[in-house]
Amino acid sequence: MVYQLYPRSFQDSNGDGIGDLRGIISRLDYLKSIGVGSVWLNPIYASPNDDNGYDISDYQQIMPEFGTMQDFDELLRGMHQRGLKLIMDLVVNHSSDEHRWFKQARSSRQSPYRDYYYWWPAEKGTPPARYSTFDVNRNAWRYDSLTNAYYLHYFSVRQPDLNWNNPKLRQEVYRMMRFWLDKGIDGFRMDAFQFVAKDPTFPPMPGLNETNYTNAYNHGPRLHDYLQEMNREVLSHYNIMTVAEGAGRNPTEAMLFVDPARRELNMTYHFEAVGVGNTPERYQLTDLKRVFTRWDSAFARKGWQSIYLGSHDQPRMTSKFGDDRPEFRAASAQLLNTFLLTMRGTPYCYNGDELGMTNIGFDNIADYRDVAALNGYQLVKSQGGSLPAYIQAMQRFSRDNSRTPFQWDASAHAGFTTGTPWIKVNPNYATLNQAAQETQPNSVLNHFRRATSMRQQHPVLVHGQYQLLDAANPHIYAYTRTLGPERVLVVLNFSDTQRSWPLPAGLKPSGQPWLNNYPTLATSPTFMLQPWQAVVMKLQ
Repeated sequence: MVYQLYPRSFQDSNGDGIGDLRGIISRLDYLKSIGVGSVWLNPIYASPNDDNGYDISDYQQIMPEFGTMQDFDELLRGMHQRGLKLIMDLVVNHSSDEHRWFKQARSSRQSPYRDYYYWWPAEKGTPPARYSTFDVNRNAWRYDSLTNAYYLHYFSVRQPDLNWNNPKLRQEVYRMMRFWLDKGIDGFRMDAFQFVAKDPTFPPMPGLNETNYTNAYNHGPRLHDYLQEMNREVLSHYNIMTVAEGAGRNPTEAMLFVDPARRELNMTYHFEAVGVGNTPERYQLTDLKRVFTRWDSAFARKGWQSIYLGSHDQPRMTSKFGDDRPEFRAASAQLLNTFLLTMRGTPYCYNGDELGMTNIGFDNIADYRDVAALNGYQLVKSQGGSLPAYIQAMQRFSRDNSRTPFQWDASAHAGFTTGTPWIKVNPNYATLNQAAQETQPNSVLNHFRRATSMRQQHPVLVHGQYQLLDAANPHIYAYTRTLGPERVLVVLNFSDTQRSWPLPAGLKPSGQPWLNNYPTLATSPTFMLQPWQAVVMKLQ
């Protein structure tokens, strides 16, 4: 299991309101106790922080707010002493505009660093349209008067895109990767890497908008050449894990990244599942089943995939896919964690989901911190759109929902900081927190521990064949996992009412459930499932 840790919001050690490396060090025993094997750390590199650390000004320095390189070395040692592996975010589709490469590049058209980035000379006219959801004008080109040219930025205006067509740039990236790998880190999660390959002639892409631009940018020319070169020059020389964000627009493309014969990466991390439910209407369970089943089928014989429902770029999983009303929050969070830990692939837990943390749903734009949310608000305002409707959408879908501080206990600011937190703490921390759940045997946290332990004890839940049952059922997600003679049944009631589910012919439970988020289960001849009940049982 990979535990995604958002450093800015995990634990503050010095009272400045910002989580830091020493804060993480103080919580390593907690991470060990919940059964995770690897920790993926969101960026901690030097950054002016326009996009919460994804705008990097020096790839080989630590952001002072997070601490020092000595703190990092101590963190890595502490993790390895506990048998935990550390995965770093590799952010090389773009840098910060404060990186020395970009400062040099924009100083002169003759700069040796000019071709580290993409430029469009103004004398050639307006550059071909490119869309940016992070830009206040949704334009991915920004005019720079110093050299009378436009530079490309798929993300924020302060995140100019790096030119991977330039072999010198690629060698700089490989040197930087070796720096961290030689320190002993255990792998990379590659941010936005699906976008690095661009045609430098910039052919027209008519009709780009918020719904189609990611597909248009995805999987550009020479992408796999770059990955294979990276593997030859860097990755193959270390025993590490590699996963690319958004690897492939579909399972066929995704397999290109992880087919062992191609020698590229270890694991895919696709967006189709978290794309379910991104509309005003509530998601359909049949859609979620269809996505997970399709992707499992594609990787049934080779390749490996990530299984996740939450991240720093998504709303809280319990609010989106579960039910965050007080009476159903715990059971639905337990169900979702049961699902993640009983699927084939590597499960990813976003920090706080092991507690069932929920969306905060800010109703005032002043409380938001995410550059995408703030720029989107300005765009709606400039176009005379409905600001209340925009805020209503942000309450459900903003990335800031998942970035509120970790809820450690019922003390001020949830025990996250003694100062003023960089973003507000969810008010439900008084009752929803780690300290309270430690003492409750049936809490979301202790259920998570039982689920991780169950997965570690039973290889059938890691490698076993997955078979969907009752595909058309709009409320029950049921499937079997089979490895050799061992067969396991998973039954999940994705609803807030009691549901009956007839056991298919030929399936006979054996003994007590391996995992059940309710004290009892009626099984014969029909399962009677309580709201958000999740059951894992061995079959005869």
